[in-house]
Amino acid sequence: MRLRQRGLTLVELIVAFTIMTLLTAMALPLARFKVRREKERELRYSLREMRTAIDKYKDAGDKGVFQCKLGTECYPENIDQLVEGVKMANDPSGKKLRFLRRIPRDPFTGSTDWGLRSTQDDPKSNGWGGQNVFDVYTKTMEKAPDGTPYSEW
Repeated sequence: MRLRQRGLTLVELIVAFTIMTLLTAMALPLARFKVRREKERELRYSLREMRTAIDKYKDAGDKGVFQCKLGTECYPENIDQLVEGVKMANDPSGKKLRFLRRIPRDPFTGSTDWGLRSTQDDPKSNGWGGQNVFDVYTKTMEKAPDGTPYSEW
């Protein structure tokens, strides 16, 4: 006489495996979509942070808080100047005014190397004239889901 056996039959295992495979196949695109959205959110935040720092630098220079270099129109000469700071004009102690703690990492390229535009550059150009830093953009060639390049954000 056969004792009552416990376990799964081959058919039950195949059905369970098929269901697991289908669920995994459906979850993968959703995970990729979520990762892309997170990178886009980080990019927007980083760009907003740097552009705000550039604007604060310009405002402080226009108000005479520090001496602007001739030809820069009171914009920073390079992006590192936002982190290093500038010496205040009427402060004998040599105190520096800083606008960023650090240069944010580009979530798409993984580096802190951003594309720069000066006030004399074309708004769509990928070349930097070097006169000043008026704007920043990502150097990735990827495009957003709506077809616009991330470098135009």
